[in-house]
This record gives sequence, C-alpha cells and structure tokens, in this order.
Amino acid sequence: MELLLIRHALPVRRELDAGVADPELSEKGHEQAGHLGQYLSSEHLDAVYASSLRRAQQTAMPVVEHRDLEMVIEPDVAEYDKNSPEYVPVEELKATNDPRWIAMLDGIWEQDGEDEETFNARTIGAIERIIGEHRGERVAIVCHGGVINAYLTHILDLEVGSRGFFYPNYTSIHRVAAASSGERSVVTINETSHLRGTGLPMGLFQNG
Repeated sequence: MELLLIRHALPVRRELDAGVADPELSEKGHEQAGHLGQYLSSEHLDAVYASSLRRAQQTAMPVVEHRDLEMVIEPDVAEYDKNSPEYVPVEELKATNDPRWIAMLDGIWEQDGEDEETFNARTIGAIERIIGEHRGERVAIVCHGGVINAYLTHILDLEVGSRGFFYPNYTSIHRVAAASSGERSVVTINETSHLRGTGLPMGLFQNG
C-alpha cells in the first residue's frame, strides 16, 4: 500500500492561561490547504485520516472534498503538544530567538503528560495499525511534524529522537511504500510542489 503522511497547514498563534490551545488554521493556512486539496485531486485515495486536532482536520477538509469519502478521526496521530495551553508556530519562535526555540535546538523534550517513548509508541502504533487495515490501498494521514518525524525516524532506523532529523513544511507530503511483508520504503520527503509560486509560507526556511 501507499501511505501519504501530510503535515497540517499553518495555524494561528494561541496562548492560554489554562486549557488546551488546539488552534484553527490561519487565513494563509486555509490557502495552503486549498492548494493541497487541488494537488491531490487527481490521485485516487481509499481513505483519509486526520488527527483529533483542529489544524489537522481543517487541512484534511479540501482533500476529502469532492470525494466519496468521510474523514476518519484518529486521536493517536495527534502531536506531542496536544494538551498544551499554547501553540506558537516554530518560525515565530525562531524569528525572536525565543527560549522555546533554543530549547528545541538543544533537543529538550517538552512534556505535557506524555514522554517521548510513550509518544513514539502511540503514533507509530497507530500508523502501523492503519497500514494493516488498508493493504493494497492508498491512504492519507493528515497529522503533525513530530508524528511524521517519529515514524520516518523509526522506519529509517535513525539514532535520533522523535524531535526528528528534518523539518516537515506546511502541507508537505511524505510518501511511504508499505509492503504486507513488513518492509517500509520512503518514496518522498517534504513534497511541496503545490506551494511553489504561491508566495505562501512553507516553513522555517522558505516561502512558496
């Protein structure tokens, strides 16, 4: 089967004193998601999953539009910060040299009731379960940068934490060929041609 791991589009910044931030997409994020949906419209998909967080579900909406499919919500592919009272896009942290950005560079794991080992087990287990339920099919999972890093790090057998070895751009597609024998092959990483020429932000280091 072919698996498409897709990072959500750009959300708004949200910082609360208490509760769960769970931000929605920004205006530019909705534009990014629209380009993603158009880009994938020519590809057959057998199922589309999204995490339980709003930024993932709103990104998935243009992907399921005009298809005879319903979005499947999968809580176990939510990000490590799913219960955090704040969400600040990482490029904003970098622009101001925020201490949280420095902590990320130092590989410090921000715990919100879930350690790195538990996070990896939850997310990798969920993706493998979805693969097992869709043999011979093409499936998209709209999720998060940490989740994508955790899974690709796992199948590439890299000696890094799930903070990861690369930065997934907004609405980037990461394709994995998953054989019923258990073999996993990375086909593409950070596929973002749908944002080229749009002028929309893509991530830390470039605009479309």
